[in-house]
Amino acid sequence: MLTLLIVIIILAFIFDYINGFHDAANAIANIVSTKVLSPLQAVLWAAFFNFVAFFISKYYFGGFGIADTISKSITLTTGDPYALYVILAGLLSAISWNLITWWFGIPSSSSHALIGGLIGAAVAHYHTFNVVNASKVIPIISFIVFAPLIGMFIAFIITVLIVNICKKSNPYKAEKWFKRMQLVSSALFSIGHGGNDAQKVMGLIGAAMVATHYIPNIKAIPDWVPLSCFLAIGLGTMSGGWKIVKTMGTKITKITPLEGVAADTAGAITLFLTEYFKIPVSTTHTITGSIIGVGATKRLSAVRWGVTVNLLWAWILTIPVSAILASIFYFIITYFM
Repeated sequence: MLTLLIVIIILAFIFDYINGFHDAANAIANIVSTKVLSPLQAVLWAAFFNFVAFFISKYYFGGFGIADTISKSITLTTGDPYALYVILAGLLSAISWNLITWWFGIPSSSSHALIGGLIGAAVAHYHTFNVVNASKVIPIISFIVFAPLIGMFIAFIITVLIVNICKKSNPYKAEKWFKRMQLVSSALFSIGHGGNDAQKVMGLIGAAMVATHYIPNIKAIPDWVPLSCFLAIGLGTMSGGWKIVKTMGTKITKITPLEGVAADTAGAITLFLTEYFKIPVSTTHTITGSIIGVGATKRLSAVRWGVTVNLLWAWILTIPVSAILASIFYFIITYFM
């Protein structure tokens, strides 16, 4: 049991690392596409603020509420020897989906891959959907729609306000000022990304520890777990994820420094709000919606809707495909274990 727990923790950190480089594009695509920072500078900048998010979550938000939500998304019977197999299968499914979508340059949601994986493995084990905690899972699923819409709305409003406030400004001076502001907005989004996504892995590790009686509840999780999770996602972000950077930074719509500030700020506000309400959301969905909102202020045709529709299909398919993959992994694991 202890060996399996250690394997799960190691795989969880690997997933966190993959999540970092898979989602690096979310934080750096705008700042790279506007040439404010080089790709290397951008990933170092984002990785640093991914780790800073640990202190923001712990001391500003007063704890790790998203981790608690994830740990309670499915109901595992404490002491059930197969509970760890469920978590292991869910992890393997989420890792597989992340790598597949990264390979094809599709900005899918690591969060929903993890949720889908846990649901699929739990249903495969318990043979009922009653193990799915609807009060936790329904808000997560609903924010597949709400997160990008909120990001889109806030980005649209911010862009319109900035354009009207700065319409008499010298274009050259304004652009230089917005390039500096992009450093701030990108840092804020990276904090939101780290605070949201690192906690999901914390919740998974916490659920495994509770299932094995290592800790009584998620609030008793040792300090080394959150620190390691935030460090892993920061290291992953440093590794890049250039295929998805290209999609996010150039294929949805062309971004100027002004628009980059608006998109990143809108994304950061959305992530801070959802962390406050302890709702795990996709940073990918959030920033994509923000970029679309910025593009829509110019004209609707400025958004490449063909690319956007393909992204929407990936978002819709993430949870069911991850669930199916997890059920397959679960049956394979239990057959050989």
